[in-house]
Amino acid sequence: MWVLLITSALVACGPGPAPPPAPSVDAEQVILAAENRSALDGAYRVVFDWTASEPDARFNGRGVARLEAPYRARLDLFTGNGEGVASAALVEDDLRGTPGQIGPLPPPALFWGALGIFRPGRTGNLQGARAHRDGTTEVIYRYPGTQEVRYRLRDGNVERVELLRGGQLSEEVTLRRNSDGRFPTEATYRHLAERRELRLTLDTTEHVESFPPDIWNPGS
Repeated sequence: MWVLLITSALVACGPGPAPPPAPSVDAEQVILAAENRSALDGAYRVVFDWTASEPDARFNGRGVARLEAPYRARLDLFTGNGEGVASAALVEDDLRGTPGQIGPLPPPALFWGALGIFRPGRTGNLQGARAHRDGTTEVIYRYPGTQEVRYRLRDGNVERVELLRGGQLSEEVTLRRNSDGRFPTEATYRHLAERRELRLTLDTTEHVESFPPDIWNPGS
């Protein structure tokens, strides 16, 4: 009798049913949706506030990003009194310019990701995609050496980009968005090993005609 009661109690208190597995995804469809969602449809001028921090210093000021289809971007950071701090341009996957006082800028995949643009680059080798129960989808790319980039997407929008070296998380970009915003309202880049952080907070966005071609070569 006691054995039956104990057995019944154990069964009643046992673990519930396992949660349903995350749905399978078609990696190519996920990538196509992310590319279409984030593709530039012209030229934009974006003004933002920025803060940068490292173990022994902190900087802040205003910045301007100029973007033009298909894949051209220039980032200029200024102090509060208008002095230039850093200037860099990215043409497809070619990073140009000097980072100035705030330390190295993100590598191309994370640079594009900070602007809300999905661009893994030509050297990335797709490893696959998987859905998560929180409604996001992860796309994974392998690069020459030991580098790996993981995109976390929600409804086709970039939400997070991670760079792993030797299997360890090294650098990351996290984004915040409005539901109808063309660009992220906030982008934060972190270099974990060096304890550096750069945060961009959106102020204004302007759709413009075009930019002169020489702006894509800062310092020349």
